[in-house]
Amino acid sequence: MAVDLRLYALVDPAVAGGRSLTDLARAIATDATFVQLRDKHGSTRDMVDAARALSAVLAPRNVPLLINDRIDVALAAEADGVHIGQDDMAPADARLLLGRTAIIGLSIKTVDQAKDAPLDLLDYVAIGGVYGTTSKDNTSAPIGLDGLRAIADVIRTRAKGFPICAIAGINATNAGDVIAAGADGVAVISALSVAGDPASAAHELRAVVDAALDRRGRQ
Repeated sequence: MAVDLRLYALVDPAVAGGRSLTDLARAIATDATFVQLRDKHGSTRDMVDAARALSAVLAPRNVPLLINDRIDVALAAEADGVHIGQDDMAPADARLLLGRTAIIGLSIKTVDQAKDAPLDLLDYVAIGGVYGTTSKDNTSAPIGLDGLRAIADVIRTRAKGFPICAIAGINATNAGDVIAAGADGVAVISALSVAGDPASAAHELRAVVDAALDRRGRQ
């Protein structure tokens, strides 16, 4: 399935700037191309309810909703897919449960993980963390632009044009550099959720990404 990763917004009740997730989604839906629900602390029932509420906002705008880690929540809420990490359910098992039409993304942090990733079972990969971030408990050192470039090169050598987004510490000031390094889009949390005006922040960030993709396409 073709995916548009240009502005991949993660919404998390722990990093929502005091807003409800549905209000946040409604504010950014014009410019976001993907939304992911991430909740490391909520109950299963609360996550399902939140996912259904987000779907009600996003589906009319044709913005896919993915669930972080939780295949059961994605199934119950009839979300568009899941994003999984290296320690979550194996992509093969997630695909078996969710079916061929679901969107499945995988986090990639190292060149070795990029070499081993089952790209035939995935719709995209998210590379990072590129920069330091306080939005996620992460003990790994940032990979930087050089690390992003190296991992993206491995993925694209294996599968030309395979969709890649970059994650962690990305905002309007550095998103252009991330796109130049090989990403097709940016996955962000704080850059939108704690902004004074999330709608304006999403519009600005989307414009930066679109301009950087246009420059890359002309090179």
